[in-house]
Amino acid sequence: MQNEPWNPAEDTLSAEAKIDKFTGVVDHTYLKPHYKAGNLLYVDPSADLRAIALACAEDDKAFVESCLQSGDLVPPCDLHFEYWEQENTQFCVTIVRPFILAQAQT
Repeated sequence: MQNEPWNPAEDTLSAEAKIDKFTGVVDHTYLKPHYKAGNLLYVDPSADLRAIALACAEDDKAFVESCLQSGDLVPPCDLHFEYWEQENTQFCVTIVRPFILAQAQT
């Protein structure tokens, strides 16, 4: 997942296939550069990561907005990241360019 080349001109995968291909488990250290770049979004553990990723990939603005309003999807803050570092949290992540969606493993 992390080192696979991506060429938009050769991109023929469906949104579902991309989500399956670019989903995996990582620790907080993988997320740090994405957090600092501002493209990390945290998915609440009670929410459906795949459904949110698919909505982002398909530009379903209404669903994504409802997730943001409900708190199922939030941009993390420094306190989040400090806690994840302390706890050495593992995440299930999905890459939906330009975002990284991360959900803590429980």
